[in-house]
Amino acid sequence: MVTIPGVVLALALQAPAPQDHATRYSAGDIETGARLYAAQCALCHGPNGDLVNGVDLRRGPFRRAQSDEDLGRVIRSGVPEAGMPAFALGTPEVDGLVAFIRVGFGLSAAVKVGDPRRGQTLFEGKGGCGGCHRVNQKGSREAPDLSDIGANRSPASLQRSLVDPTSAMLPINRPVRAVTRDGRTIRGRRLNEDTHTVQLIDDQERLVSLTKSELREYEVGTTSPMPSFAKTLTADEIADVVAYLMSLRGSP
Repeated sequence: MVTIPGVVLALALQAPAPQDHATRYSAGDIETGARLYAAQCALCHGPNGDLVNGVDLRRGPFRRAQSDEDLGRVIRSGVPEAGMPAFALGTPEVDGLVAFIRVGFGLSAAVKVGDPRRGQTLFEGKGGCGGCHRVNQKGSREAPDLSDIGANRSPASLQRSLVDPTSAMLPINRPVRAVTRDGRTIRGRRLNEDTHTVQLIDDQERLVSLTKSELREYEVGTTSPMPSFAKTLTADEIADVVAYLMSLRGSP
């Protein structure tokens, strides 16, 4: 087996393009990639893939890789200007590393990416996602704007958001409950927070800025208000919604 020296996989940031056909990373490929990564890559990139400044292999996105083929080409050819040499790897090793990176370092994750057009129909229809989320200036502001979600999240993390929203919820998106000195209760989603203030979108989609010293109570929730779609959508439908979300990469 060809191994990879402990060098920086300087995989620059830009999201993977959605696949035109269903793609599944096998458990065997993921396990192969995990072994290679742990033995060689973790020395520079760390166990979570974020040890190198400006590079996050676990969450992406990737500057020079828009598809799995692009990502494999970067691994084989290297990025000399960033200090990453080329590697003479066999196809199984490259496929394994690509799979392990694409599923967000999840050993048990076999991620299927379906059809983005069907996914959009589900997003706007059966899923009712526009009732909370906004895409390209259309939809509600109650939940995070998803216009560029495909440039910031991996297929595995998007799948996890659909079936287990709480486990995939980013800290900044946790729901908050604030009670002012005059007894007014404000509920919403955080946009920004520092030591003294917090800015949020309330449940009426209004932008609210609060000074913490003027609050009677301030609570950050740990449970996502988003429902799980594990039982309301089939596995194929979830794969289609993942494909649609992967296609959302913001303005060109």
